[in-house]
Amino acid sequence: MANQMRARLMGVAALAAAVVLWSSFALTVRGISSSSLTPIDVAFLRFATPVVILAPWLPRTVRALRGERVGVLLMLGIGGLPHFLLSELGGHLTSAAFIGLLIPGTVPLFVTVILYLRWRERISSRRLIALAAITTGIAATAMQTTSTATTAGIGILLTAGCAWAIYTIGLRQTRLGLTGVVLVVCTPAAITAALLAASAAMPSHLMTGTADLSDVVLFTGLQGIGTGLLSALCYAYAVRALGSTLAATAGAISPVLTALLAIPLFGEPITPGVSAALALIVTGVTVFNIAPRRRDNGPKRVLPAGRARARTRSTTNGMPPTSAASTSKVS
Repeated sequence: MANQMRARLMGVAALAAAVVLWSSFALTVRGISSSSLTPIDVAFLRFATPVVILAPWLPRTVRALRGERVGVLLMLGIGGLPHFLLSELGGHLTSAAFIGLLIPGTVPLFVTVILYLRWRERISSRRLIALAAITTGIAATAMQTTSTATTAGIGILLTAGCAWAIYTIGLRQTRLGLTGVVLVVCTPAAITAALLAASAAMPSHLMTGTADLSDVVLFTGLQGIGTGLLSALCYAYAVRALGSTLAATAGAISPVLTALLAIPLFGEPITPGVSAALALIVTGVTVFNIAPRRRDNGPKRVLPAGRARARTRSTTNGMPPTSAASTSKVS
């Protein structure tokens, strides 16, 4: 009994850490414009750091790629540099609260639509209600904007949410383990970011040597280690200790925490419109995660006997889980 209680307390601590780290993604992305780094600089630090830390697992991941489908790898790759740059651009045009709200908040909607269009996966009535709440929250967000730039930013953030939904479905189908997923996402993203910076295709203060060391250390810690690595590990531990439903539902806390922290950090007030959107989308995400799935017509994979004993855990590669589809095997 004491061991179970200790495990649950550690699970709660891990989940709390994951929620804070998810919020740090939105906050640090919003803070790029006020730092001495450019978006591509932060992208490089974000993706190169996990690759360096997990370098001993690279050979095993390369061997595992032989059994993975190209389409799944492309879906996972969308969750790397494309998602990051879309998030940064959308956040630059809007606010930290919008990043934390719209990207994870809309993933259940996009995942459900994609699964229905591709595999005709049916939706339970409670999940339909949850998706209606999310859609209403998105509409409430859009209605409170008067700036063309902000409206464009909302559209870009919705595109980032769609990109994360595609990545989420890729997680559902991949044969790779947790470290393999992180390396498959981060390695090409880091290489591409380095090439874009070195070729001057995108401006880079790291390449010109004008970036402040303090900013480099800060973003390496928060984005590279925190978002890129620790959040996935903390969430995986929380799922094992507390169960997937509780852990996934706790992801709805992240947008609220982001909005609250944005007040002292960026002077972004929580307006009545933002409050209404928060309430609708957070409620929708919560109901969506606890509602039963009526039927799963998605692709099913039969594992070889030697691998069928492996446990499954959830991994989000740095973003809050928002769907039961976000699972991948850890070998």
